[in-house]
Amino acid sequence: MHKAILLFRFNLKLYRVVNFLKFWVRLALRIFCPRVNIANQQYLNSKGPLLLVANHPNSFLDAVIIGAFYQRKIHFLARGDVFQNPIFGYLLRSIGMIPVFRAREGKEHLHRNSHTFQESVDIIKEGGAVLIFIEGICLNTHDIQPFKKGASRILETLHDMNLFPYVHVIGIAYNSFRGIGKSVNIDISEIESIKPIIEPSDRLLFNASAMQEMSKNIHVPMEKTSFSHGFSYYFHLPYYRLIEYGVDLKFKQTVFFDSVLFAALLFTYPIYLALWISLLWAIGIPMFIASILVFLMPILGAKIIKLA
Repeated sequence: MHKAILLFRFNLKLYRVVNFLKFWVRLALRIFCPRVNIANQQYLNSKGPLLLVANHPNSFLDAVIIGAFYQRKIHFLARGDVFQNPIFGYLLRSIGMIPVFRAREGKEHLHRNSHTFQESVDIIKEGGAVLIFIEGICLNTHDIQPFKKGASRILETLHDMNLFPYVHVIGIAYNSFRGIGKSVNIDISEIESIKPIIEPSDRLLFNASAMQEMSKNIHVPMEKTSFSHGFSYYFHLPYYRLIEYGVDLKFKQTVFFDSVLFAALLFTYPIYLALWISLLWAIGIPMFIASILVFLMPILGAKIIKLA
């Protein structure tokens, strides 16, 4: 009984942490991606069993943005090697990530994908939503890559159970794959009539149908990012350049640059603000006044970015 109570309290605290993290992510996205244009927004409020398939041009940032705007919890498949640390893996699962393993990360792990796809089926069967990046690879390009069989495999299992979830096809596109202030276009459509997937040829038909939809849903933003060089710009510039430089050292030539930069800014920005509050307090400004002045900076920071 005592262990059960402790577990309940732990899960309750984790639930609150996850909800706060979602709020913080949505707030951060308003600065990192100040303009997100979404076509067919009615799909964001969908109910019931749902499979989402999307292109994958910008690593984990794709899932973060899509998950932030859907008004429900979105589970999504992510590369399995990031789950290796047990604590980190538990936290990732708590926000809806499901590990999927590729041959390049070790063929000895491929057998674990059976559990991954069954977990996805179970989530959808219970009325949940699962996002899968159907290309199976991330490249910093808006050109559609050949589709893998993961999505059709999930649907085949569900169809065999006489379950036919909604299927949303998402095209996501960026005006830049590097740095803050980007514009994002998201176009969502629904495949309304899906032939039951029974034979291997049915998988190919589904992929062809999804690719046709996706090709219509990718619209690269034409806006250019610019900044107003006011006080807030110079307040944030040293911090941003420092974080950008650190991320650049390791991830400059990889598809993870944007995602790692976003995560680094997300988790270090509160520390930067706290340091400023401490500095203002140290020079004689009351803590309450210092806090108000510093916490105005994120609001002003969102306003210094212009898209034209």
